Amino acid sequence: MWFRNLLVYRLTQNIPFDVEALETALAAKPARPCASQELSTYGFVAPFGKGEDAPLVHASQGFLLISTRKEERILPGSVVKDALKDKVDEIENEQMRKVYKKEREQLKDDIIQAFLPRAFIRKSGTFAAIAPEQGLILVDASSPKRAEDLLSKLREAIGSLPVRPLTVKIAPSATMTDWVKTQKAADDFFVLDECELRDTHEDGGVVRCKRQDLTSDEIQQHLEVGKQVTQLSLGWQDKLSFVLDDKLVIKRLRFEELLQDQAEQDGGDDDLGQQDASFLLMMLTFKEFLPALFEALGGEEIPQGI
Repeated sequence: MWFRNLLVYRLTQNIPFDVEALETALAAKPARPCASQELSTYGFVAPFGKGEDAPLVHASQGFLLISTRKEERILPGSVVKDALKDKVDEIENEQMRKVYKKEREQLKDDIIQAFLPRAFIRKSGTFAAIAPEQGLILVDASSPKRAEDLLSKLREAIGSLPVRPLTVKIAPSATMTDWVKTQKAADDFFVLDECELRDTHEDGGVVRCKRQDLTSDEIQQHLEVGKQVTQLSLGWQDKLSFVLDDKLVIKRLRFEELLQDQAEQDGGDDDLGQQDASFLLMMLTFKEFLPALFEALGGEEIPQGI
C-alpha cells in the first residue's frame, strides 16, 4: 500500500469529509467495464478488498483512501490507418473516383466502430489519500493529467472540490541547485546520487547523472557555467528516499525497510490488517515529511485571496 509517486494538492476551503456521505457519493460513480462501442470508462473502486461489499472509502485515524480504475480499449493508430488506406484504395479503384476529406473521416469513424469490440482492454488504477486535518489530497501519480482525472471524478461525485496544486515560495530548481552546489541539503535531508542538470537557455543542453558523486568537480563545473538542477534524488531521515523535480513532483518514492517492517508487525496476519497498517504508517510519515519538505523549499506559497 506504499505510494510510489506523489502529487500534492491543497484544499482551499474546509470540506467536511464524512465517510458515509463520501461512500454514497462515490458509489454513484463506480468503475465499470467498457461497453462494446466505448473507448474508455472511469470510476471508483474499493481501495482494499474485492466484491460488492468492499467499501469505496477506507478510513484510518482521520485519513481517507480512495481509488479509481480506468478501462480503455487499445486501438493502435497504425491498424486504423492501414485499414483506412485499404478501404480508400478499394473505393477509388472500383468506383473510379477520388475519396475526399469528409468521406475519409466518415470511413475512419466506421472503421474504429467496427474494430472497437475486438480491441484489447487495458486497466489502470490510481490511489489518492485525503488528509482533512492537514487540508491535503495526495495522489499516487507522477502525471498531472492522471491526478486531474481522479480529482475531476471526485469533484463530479461530491459536487465541489476547491483544490489547487501545492506550490512553494522559492523555485524548487533554485533550492536543489543550491543544495548540490553547497553540498549540503536542509536539516534531515541528504543528497543522493542522481540528478538532472539543464541549461537555462531555451535550446540548452541536458545532463542526466545516475550513480554519480554529485560533489565531484565535473558536476560543480556544470553548475558554474549556469546549469540548474531540475531533478534530484534525496533521502529524508532514515525513513524514505525519492526523486524531486522542478515541478514539485515526487517520483520513485521508496519507504525504507524500517517502516515496512513496522507495518508488517502492526498489521498482523490478516491481509486487510497489513494494508491498513501500511496506509496508516505511510500517512503518519507524510504528516511529518511533507511540512519539512515544503519548509526546506522556502515554505508553502499561499495565493492572495485564499
